[in-house]
Amino acid sequence: MPQKVVDTPYPPIDADPHASRVLRYMRPSDYAVWAAATAAFPSALYFWDMADPSRVKMTSAYRLGGTMGFIGGFLLAYQRSSLRFWGWTENKREEDMDIAELRQLAKEGKPLYGESHQPEWVQASAYRNSVFSQLKFAAFPMFNLVHHPFHGSNTEKYKQESEDTKEES
Repeated sequence: MPQKVVDTPYPPIDADPHASRVLRYMRPSDYAVWAAATAAFPSALYFWDMADPSRVKMTSAYRLGGTMGFIGGFLLAYQRSSLRFWGWTENKREEDMDIAELRQLAKEGKPLYGESHQPEWVQASAYRNSVFSQLKFAAFPMFNLVHHPFHGSNTEKYKQESEDTKEES
């Protein structure tokens, strides 16, 4: 399957990272954005009500606002983490974590991107549906929950580096 090659300012790590990897590689700044968005929505409602009082009890509106802020903040933090996987923003920390994690898996002889019990056509379809889906969160939030071999990266570098470390020891 031909994979789209995108020129990026930083080295791309993974074109379609699994959701668990995106969450594991989140930075503290992503969590701060998530928390700020969670607090911003009900705060905006509060200040809006102060500017133009509605004289209505706003408790349920604040709860709904907090929930919407939590969901929106999560999607924003997830998208920021995904941009680093794609190489669109600075990703040195994620690159080092990726090299260490996948080198260890290659050394152990395990599949680099996880095992899947689904047929290859299902994996390919899941890849086509979820690749770059983080750019469409406003329309339809979709996450990669399927392990598949289509990641747009050269897996030989992990295997080669694991062989290099074997020779050194």
